[in-house]
Amino acid sequence: MTQLTGYPRSDGRKGIRNHVAVAYLVECAHHVAREIAWPQRHQAHLIGFPGCFPNPYAQTMMERLCSHPNVGAVLLVSLGCESFNRYQLEQVIRATGRPVATLVIQNDGGTAATIAKGQAWVAEQVEALAGAERVPMQVSDLVIGTVCGGSDGTSGITGNPAVGRAFDRLVDEGAACIFEETGELIGCEEIMAARAATPALADEIRAAVAKAARYYDTLGFGSFAAGNAEGGLTTIEEKSMGAYAKSGASTISGLIKPGDIPPRGGLYLMDVVPDGEVRFGFPNISDNAEIVEMMASGAHMTLFVTGRGSVVGSALAPVIKVAANPHMYERLAGDMDVNAGRIITGTATLDAVGAEIFDMVLDVASGAQTKSEALGHAEFILTYKSFEPIGPACLPA
Repeated sequence: MTQLTGYPRSDGRKGIRNHVAVAYLVECAHHVAREIAWPQRHQAHLIGFPGCFPNPYAQTMMERLCSHPNVGAVLLVSLGCESFNRYQLEQVIRATGRPVATLVIQNDGGTAATIAKGQAWVAEQVEALAGAERVPMQVSDLVIGTVCGGSDGTSGITGNPAVGRAFDRLVDEGAACIFEETGELIGCEEIMAARAATPALADEIRAAVAKAARYYDTLGFGSFAAGNAEGGLTTIEEKSMGAYAKSGASTISGLIKPGDIPPRGGLYLMDVVPDGEVRFGFPNISDNAEIVEMMASGAHMTLFVTGRGSVVGSALAPVIKVAANPHMYERLAGDMDVNAGRIITGTATLDAVGAEIFDMVLDVASGAQTKSEALGHAEFILTYKSFEPIGPACLPA
């Protein structure tokens, strides 16, 4: 078995990557931050929040992301007049012991001067981090997320249940595993409630799915795209059953919201639908938004199942792509890490593909690149949302 190693962090967690995060704090600073990161783009990853008006969710998300175990140093890029609390963010990062600096474009000479300063700082950090030592880590140190996107009629019978098999093994070995998207689990609430660790958690799961159903009913739009129908899915219930298969068969230990870090190993459902009245539009604006939310909850990497085909990766944390059918795998083999379509052709079983995904998780955790990493994919998106804190019934006792 692969010997896991990682980068030790001051909070006791271990990272599987050691990236420099270049974080813009308003859209007006996006271009400058992008230019700063570009020369070191394989080691320096661009993240940020585009909004000018304050939002507690965005503040929490950026604090969690900039102190993510895969991040070794952070450069904050501010225009200067946005409402984002850059002082608080810098203090949070500094308290973790990570190198951090803030550039304010209005004070640092404008576009060209700020880019030059930022590129010099990032280059220094990349060089310093290159010599960092890795230390032994266990499977129980890992937090693994999963999403499905570009789903089709094969996703729920190949890739998703294969990930479920991998999740079961990871949970058995002490990892924290996160599955998400209550809006794509409508109709599965009673099945999930039956797997909840406690009756109180079962009630929380039912309430979260009911909230998602109300949210989408208000919007007049479900989490079901034209591409899903073209791929053979017929209803949100059918899509939900496929999405549910990613969770495996383990007991559901807790329900978390974006930015909540699992307190220990187990299987966790993430509620990504905002609380309160509908204010911010579609809660799953893209697959990458959900990847970011799981990263904010500490996910070291994401298992991404796709039937129609998706080529995205992610900033900060690797993405393992699982192709749900053989035809798409043949077309997009350069972007796919696992061919779960072999289950359809009869050349592999669900258990065999699940074991392959499990082994790949360990390899990637110890430094092996995923296809999206090798291709330079580092997508990132963060939008406005609003959440209330989870209650005690949502976490393991």
